[in-house]
Amino acid sequence: MARVRLYKGKGETVVNNQPIEKYFPGKVMQISYQMPFELTGTVGKYYATVLVSGGGKSGQLQAVVYGLSRALALENKEKFRPILKKANLLSFDARVRERRKVGMGGKARRKKQSPKR
Repeated sequence: MARVRLYKGKGETVVNNQPIEKYFPGKVMQISYQMPFELTGTVGKYYATVLVSGGGKSGQLQAVVYGLSRALALENKEKFRPILKKANLLSFDARVRERRKVGMGGKARRKKQSPKR
């Protein structure tokens, strides 16, 4: 889950009180979180503060990209929304872990072993 606040102007994007380059290191991650700004042509015009929790680094990165895309789409609906929608940045992966069922023995889909005799 990511809470994104988008600001106009020049500034440093911060994730959980750390610079975004430090929180998401690596070239692939950098390309990922800059994608909404590059597609809309707003690199350097906006910066954000993000609070993200839950999941791993990859899931958190997807949540941040989704949050940034939604914030930009709200900023200028007529111009930015079609661009971001075409790039599939305004949809997220809704899959979640399946809950553990009672009496099944172990994980979500595991059944108890049946005796043969």
